[in-house]
Amino acid sequence: MKENFSAQPRDSLGSVVAGIDVGGTFTDLILIDGKDAGKVHIAKTPTTVENQAFGVVSALGATGFAVDGIDLIVHGTTTTTNAVLERRLARTGMITTLGFRDVIELGRRTRPQPYGMTGTFVPVIPRDLRLEVAERVEASGAVRVPLDEAGMRDAVQRLLDAGCESLVIHFLHSYANPAHERRAAEIARGIWPKGYITTGHALLSEAREFERGVTASVNASVQPILERYVERLRKELA
Repeated sequence: MKENFSAQPRDSLGSVVAGIDVGGTFTDLILIDGKDAGKVHIAKTPTTVENQAFGVVSALGATGFAVDGIDLIVHGTTTTTNAVLERRLARTGMITTLGFRDVIELGRRTRPQPYGMTGTFVPVIPRDLRLEVAERVEASGAVRVPLDEAGMRDAVQRLLDAGCESLVIHFLHSYANPAHERRAAEIARGIWPKGYITTGHALLSEAREFERGVTASVNASVQPILERYVERLRKELA
């Protein structure tokens, strides 16, 4: 589907700008031609699930504009949202403080059966991919137990051997003092083949270990998926 009509020209217009939203069913595009009195072009094409970049290129093609004639593309996508909902995630491992690997599974009392032995909640990272290392930072930020750097290296290698593509480093009270998480990330970067390393404090530097851990876990689990999509899109637009 394609439509076009004229919008009121504005002083800010003067470039060709496209806005694209890739949903689960349709890919929607609006293009404003600032070089033609703000003329607006609208296109809707089916989303190509196997490679969403194809749907984006199809929508752009429906406007009649060549990619190199567009000055700016603003892009939104449900790629990562769908990946989380459908649990089609990158294999991700977590390294956390000794004794706390079950924090993201225990959650909070908002569950239907907070004290039951069974339930339906499934954490983003399975238990066998959540490893522990000795370290401890208190809520005040004081270091109680230094980071076991040898243990950290061993844990990173074990997760690599387990086929993990992405890594979460989630230590207790890192919001108060992120030194251990930062050092652990340095160690991991010397071993991990790609840059898919997420530290909890960098995303949500505040109290509450469950919320910070889940935020970091989701980020790490979708990071490779989104990067692959962006790379495919870049190639199709080249």
